[in-house]
Amino acid sequence: MAEVHRLDPMSRVPGNTTVYGAWERFVRGEDDLRGVRPEVAISWHRCRDKYGVDPGLTKAPIAVAEVDHTLEHDVVFAELGFRAASVAHEVSNVGGVVTVADATGRILAEWGDPATRKLAAEANLSTWFCWSEQATGTNGMGTALESHAPVVVRGAEHWCQAFHDWTCAAVAVRDVVTKEPVAVLNISCWRSEPPSAAGAWLGNAATRTQRTLRQRARDASAELVAAFHHARSRAGVALAALDPAGRVVIADDMAGVLLGVPSSTPATDPAVRWNPRLPELIKAAQYAVKQAARDPDWIGSTQVHTHLSDEPSSVTIRPVFLSGHLVGNLVSFGVAEGEQLPRGERGAPNQQGRADRIVAVRENRMVLLRLPEVAFAESEGNDVWLSTDQGRLRAASGSLDKLENDQGDAGFLRVHRQYVVNLDRIREVERGFKGELALVMDDGGNTMVPVSRRNAPAVRRALDI
Repeated sequence: MAEVHRLDPMSRVPGNTTVYGAWERFVRGEDDLRGVRPEVAISWHRCRDKYGVDPGLTKAPIAVAEVDHTLEHDVVFAELGFRAASVAHEVSNVGGVVTVADATGRILAEWGDPATRKLAAEANLSTWFCWSEQATGTNGMGTALESHAPVVVRGAEHWCQAFHDWTCAAVAVRDVVTKEPVAVLNISCWRSEPPSAAGAWLGNAATRTQRTLRQRARDASAELVAAFHHARSRAGVALAALDPAGRVVIADDMAGVLLGVPSSTPATDPAVRWNPRLPELIKAAQYAVKQAARDPDWIGSTQVHTHLSDEPSSVTIRPVFLSGHLVGNLVSFGVAEGEQLPRGERGAPNQQGRADRIVAVRENRMVLLRLPEVAFAESEGNDVWLSTDQGRLRAASGSLDKLENDQGDAGFLRVHRQYVVNLDRIREVERGFKGELALVMDDGGNTMVPVSRRNAPAVRRALDI
């Protein structure tokens, strides 16, 4: 039998610098997080301030009976189940259990040491119970679903005190197109560490599964491109094909101008598709995906602003399927057919699911910034730098696209390929001789941020100028 490394459970050690001491203070409402890893601190903030999870919870709640997911997700569940079962013996030898859960945190299957499974059952760490952060606080499965990286949650890092004797290592598998979580793979050990190879095994399992998803996404792109060419041969309007996340796979010449993307060259690889940076269109496309999942014959229309004009254009959205699986939408400009989209799906603010903080890095610590503290973000090489009330800080996420997507509803707007600004922190707007715009920011230094010609119409609409 492999050696079992027993832990000080971390849940019974008081003091100002221990994780348990920080946990005690934080659940009382204090924000002193000395000694807590940044990713755990962020999770605790979600549990306390966003989800309101009771730290005295002793068992996970039962999962909801009806959960919508696609056949694509079933492929992931089957593959992860195979990989979990293949290492169950090794994990069992160190007293651990392996679980596979879906995107809601509902455990679908469990393998491992019988004695540990009995202990796990006392906390409802078993099939059909929910381990999302929203339901059960900081834990391996739930926190991995919120994160884009593998996570380890040890002892008192768990939000609920009843789980402080557990250590969990987990990784989520995400849809390669939408980046939404599909499933999560987890190893849990009671008062001991997972096997030393657990991290490599989890990473390998996720990588192999996402490789399958990536190939299927390429197949879906080929079907979407074929549908585009077929429709283009019959239609005399500007036409584009968008994936389920609202990114452009292919567009004709006119649609390319309207969307601000290259035309006629298909982007079949999900990693290199174009973001049109038109929130109204992206939300409309995502709404269409939900409607088409319920009714394959659904067609809808709305009006969106494009990069060519300050006036909105009519668009019609038609879903495209491959073997019953929705692969994206065809968008026709200048026509309005089918159901009118609800007004709330045309770019109105949607607070649900939006992060109310931006995470920055200072040396080896993460800084949790409230949105009003951030004046603008600037892309510089592979990094994103934030101009904040605490000075210039590097963003934890190196992607302006992610910042724009996460905070677009909160007044953050892309104004240039290198800049996203907080509209509430614009002090002045300067016009150039040829009509170009520059924004003078309220950041202590009156920094001037350029506005690209492509983004100028959106800026004028947002500022009503």
